[in-house]
Amino acid sequence: MKITRITELERQYAMESLEGQFKSANNYKFVVRLEKAFAEKMGTKHSVGFVNGTATLHTALEAAGVGMGDEVIVPPLTMSSTSLAVLQANAIPVFADVDERTFLISAAEIEKKITPKTRAIIVVSLYGLMPDMDAIMAIAEKHNLTVIEDDAQCFLGTYKGKNAGTIGHMGSFSFQASKHLTCGEGGMVTTNDDNLALQLRRISGLGYGSITMNKARITKDDIQDPKYERHVALGWNYRMSDLVGAVGLAQTERMDELVAMRMACGKIWEDALAGCDWLIPQYTPAECVHSYWAVAVRMVNPKITWYDFRKKFMELGGDGIYSAWQLTYLEPAFRNKAFLGREKLFEGYTYEKGLCPVAEMLQPQLLQFKTNYFDTAECEAQAEILKKTIAWFDNL
Repeated sequence: MKITRITELERQYAMESLEGQFKSANNYKFVVRLEKAFAEKMGTKHSVGFVNGTATLHTALEAAGVGMGDEVIVPPLTMSSTSLAVLQANAIPVFADVDERTFLISAAEIEKKITPKTRAIIVVSLYGLMPDMDAIMAIAEKHNLTVIEDDAQCFLGTYKGKNAGTIGHMGSFSFQASKHLTCGEGGMVTTNDDNLALQLRRISGLGYGSITMNKARITKDDIQDPKYERHVALGWNYRMSDLVGAVGLAQTERMDELVAMRMACGKIWEDALAGCDWLIPQYTPAECVHSYWAVAVRMVNPKITWYDFRKKFMELGGDGIYSAWQLTYLEPAFRNKAFLGREKLFEGYTYEKGLCPVAEMLQPQLLQFKTNYFDTAECEAQAEILKKTIAWFDNL
């Protein structure tokens, strides 16, 4: 299997956008088409384009009414942007531990962290695998909480036949360069809620009053009226550009083949791991379809260090192995509460070792193998190197 990541379709749409000269009458046409196509593909009523996949999360929190000093439950084992978006909303990230087998936020641990200040839960579909959404949505309904899916790594992953981005109140996607779909940068939020769609648009569009749930830009008649009152609420300029939208539309139209390649590479890696009892892949429950942004593996051989394994893999010709992110609450910004003036909100909160023991056990054990090959022959060659690396350590 072999595909091209950027094809003539992306180039065609990008050139069409450029030929419009970014004039008001032509601008934003591709974003409108992208939003419609993305919603249809995912199976949601609305999708709203953004400048990146962190602005998506920040805006989703604001649309949900999360504000000053509110608590938002998040996983510690993921890219820190999930929690940084909570800080952008002037709220408090509260970390719930993860499941040892799936590496995903645990519903039982979420419930333990709920307080009267809790307003929302952000769940992360880590590496392309969705968490236990039925249990999480039941907890959210019980406590009247908003659930935001961070699906940056999970295009077309499913839970009980439902696409990522369709079960929570909102789903956040990223088009950053490493993701299944990319236009360099960019993001999307999906929702079935009309009011949330309106809030997402207004907050991402400078709080313009004439913006509606299906209309992202003000009109020429609006801006040429001296009596026009533009801003009905605080908002940010988080809107996706039309050039990004053009490339994003092409990628969305090609979503099936782009995701299929990742999934094929994921299967190749997991086949290479078969029979090794000290490299344990992320467990995929029967009700889920994994979309394999990466293949994550626990190394549980006490005789081998993480660094020695990576070194030998690369000596044998391997591309390299990524580590898991440092747990968010152990990053210096969190340990030292370097929050750009928000420090007073965090009196009584401590970010230190011991908050999430399972995540702390897993993080140094995890090996991440990339799936962003566009020729399965390349991935197969890397998988053979992995087999040789395993054999080398088994024969010590």
